[in-house]
Amino acid sequence: MAMKIKKGDNVIVIAGSEKGKEGTVLSVSDGRVVVEGVNKVSKHSKANQMNPQGGIVEKEASLDISNVALAVNGKPVRVGFKTEDGKKVRVNKKTGEVIK
Repeated sequence: MAMKIKKGDNVIVIAGSEKGKEGTVLSVSDGRVVVEGVNKVSKHSKANQMNPQGGIVEKEASLDISNVALAVNGKPVRVGFKTEDGKKVRVNKKTGEVIK
């Protein structure tokens, strides 16, 4: 099944405590997405080569993909698929425009 949301897309959170926030997708895997600047959690980490100081690190936690919607011009849109020139492309359901 083709993914409606991909890495690098701009999305809006449509459900949960972070509702209304907007950000860029950092990663997508197993029906979950990590969005830049959204759903931050504090993680305690030991000192290691990457982080010699150790301590508390803030990072983004994943959200379920159903709780985000693709944003076009700052508004959430529904995504469909269409075959164009022999390739499957994502399409804005309301306007019919191809999404890059």
